[in-house]
Amino acid sequence: MKIASFQIAGRRTFGMVEGDRIFDIGGVWNRSQAELRAALALGKLGELASRKAEAASYALREIEWLPVVPNPDKILCVGVNYETHRQETGRKQATYPTIFLRLANSQTGHGASILRPKVSRDLDFEGELAVIIGHPGRYISEREALAHVAGYSCYNDATLRDWQSHTHQFTPGKNFPRTGAFGPWLTTADEIGDIGSLHLTTRLNGTVMQEAQLDQLIFSIPQLIAYCSSFTRLEPGDVISTGTPGGVGFKRTPPVFLKPGDRIEVEIPCVGTLTNGVEDDVP
Repeated sequence: MKIASFQIAGRRTFGMVEGDRIFDIGGVWNRSQAELRAALALGKLGELASRKAEAASYALREIEWLPVVPNPDKILCVGVNYETHRQETGRKQATYPTIFLRLANSQTGHGASILRPKVSRDLDFEGELAVIIGHPGRYISEREALAHVAGYSCYNDATLRDWQSHTHQFTPGKNFPRTGAFGPWLTTADEIGDIGSLHLTTRLNGTVMQEAQLDQLIFSIPQLIAYCSSFTRLEPGDVISTGTPGGVGFKRTPPVFLKPGDRIEVEIPCVGTLTNGVEDDVP
């Protein structure tokens, strides 16, 4: 299944994507809790298809896409998790993954614009695979880790590089409003097969900027789940954005930063293609 969060006529809900239409499962599931995170917490993801016949459907062009999980308890981001990116940044080899947090209100959905804030022009792209947790857990073993995954999506961990480098903490540069693009949908794990066999591509205005096979992660998805669940309980709807490959804009000569009018795409076959424009933020 492909499951997306969206807004229609001012109402926020979630539904199943089939072809060029989306079925409003949230509208028949529980209108007071018409959100994907709540459905994941109930452990009923596999039952959503049974409600399709009752659900209203809309053309995809009619909806406003929301971040796949608009309100996760946690967004855990992994830094420097491809060798190509480690080499271009000059970072030392690490024993443990580099983890930082994104806030839910820093996210934006597929088709929306990433915002360049007025305090910086160093807005960079980071195409990534996002893992969405379906089953909660603490101290999850690597062997059991994938059983806790509901599905996968695309993420663009867009970053204000100057703010990221103000100190050794990444937080400010990673949490400007509408910089973390997430979508277009969650593709359930049963549809993917071997996630490591898939290829990630980031394109800027049609030009390929980043490419990597997902099995090139330095710390694998099971390792990340095991590590993160050791210091925090993973909850349904939590997001682990697994890191970006080499090719980021600020390490190019000359640097390439996102600007208004740009179109940035993150594509992972079988998972989806996340597309966003870029605009200046006007407070």
